[in-house]
Amino acid sequence: MKKKDIEAVLKKYDLKNLTIGVLGGHSALDVYHGAMKLGFDNVVVCQKGREKTYTKYFRRGKNKGCVGNVILVDKFEDIVKPVVQKELRKLNTIFIHNRYFWVYCDFKKIEKDFMVPIFGLRSGVKLEERDQPLNQYHLLQKAGIRIPKIIREGNGKMKDAELAKALEIHFKKNNGGPLMVKVSEAMRGYERAFFIATSVKNFHKQAEKLIKKGRITKESLDNSVIEEFVVGAPINLNFFYSPLSGGLELMGTDTRRQTDLDGFLRLSFVAQKRLLSHGFVPKMIETGHYAVTMKESLLEKAYEIGEKFVKVMKKEVPPGIIGPFALQGAVAAGDGKEEFVIFDVSMRIPGSPGVKYTPYSGYLYGESVSYGERIAMEIKEAAEKGKLKEILT
Repeated sequence: MKKKDIEAVLKKYDLKNLTIGVLGGHSALDVYHGAMKLGFDNVVVCQKGREKTYTKYFRRGKNKGCVGNVILVDKFEDIVKPVVQKELRKLNTIFIHNRYFWVYCDFKKIEKDFMVPIFGLRSGVKLEERDQPLNQYHLLQKAGIRIPKIIREGNGKMKDAELAKALEIHFKKNNGGPLMVKVSEAMRGYERAFFIATSVKNFHKQAEKLIKKGRITKESLDNSVIEEFVVGAPINLNFFYSPLSGGLELMGTDTRRQTDLDGFLRLSFVAQKRLLSHGFVPKMIETGHYAVTMKESLLEKAYEIGEKFVKVMKKEVPPGIIGPFALQGAVAAGDGKEEFVIFDVSMRIPGSPGVKYTPYSGYLYGESVSYGERIAMEIKEAAEKGKLKEILT
């Protein structure tokens, strides 16, 4: 969707009666609650069989609930169908994209055929994928932000012999320093079956186990990302960049709960060893998040890398970041000096409503502000000032 297309759609909108829309999943309730709090109506596009959260449990009713309009589709990807788009435009919808939007829909169709204005960088989320030319690794390195040492990028170009040599060199130089292997699951290609390797032999042993169990395939292993496992304190930096003010805000900080790694780590060493000896490989599937805080001496460092990323995005992928994004990683202190190491970038609203429960947005606004509220605040200000075109793509 080009800028002139957005302008044409907005000309037909009733800008005093905007609706905020999102797919039914990921961070949708956070968006609906924020929209309602700022006086906007909202609309959810739900997939049949996965709609009860929105049509029943959190549907707006007498003095409770936050979900307003509902559009049911057979599959999430049906959102690009003309009849669905027409209904969204009829409601004067501004769409908020999240991870669901890009996992279940075709990138090209969303970029070219989805004629509904999107808050945020329309082409941004696909850059989270490692097989894109301007992927997150390229952008982080260009910004001068530390990332884990990459053994293999995951683009399928490294042959087995080259990988074997690279692994041997790494483990010889780093005395068994662990590597994180990120492999697409066999059943759900959008999820990754992580495992940690401590030697060349250990790498092959774990990979063979996962292939045998049907968790991954040889093809997905050949396209896996292999990188340094950074021993540090995990933390996600959840930011909001406002094109209206030109300011960067730290909305909050959190970290992940992962199945079934979290439960495994609560076991005694003896129990862990016994499980591992019987072929158990802990899954690292993201199940939720919890709020964490960090000491104030790290805040400047957090803002510095956030500002670097905003700057490089403006240059490499104009118009750059709009609204929410997250730099996800850990604080390491291998040389005695604390430093953020970033593993992943979310170029849209993160799936963590717990962000609100850290104090940083409260320090800015007097009280804690959720991502859903902050997005609605930006849309409201842009509509009132006639600047919607600056925040929509």
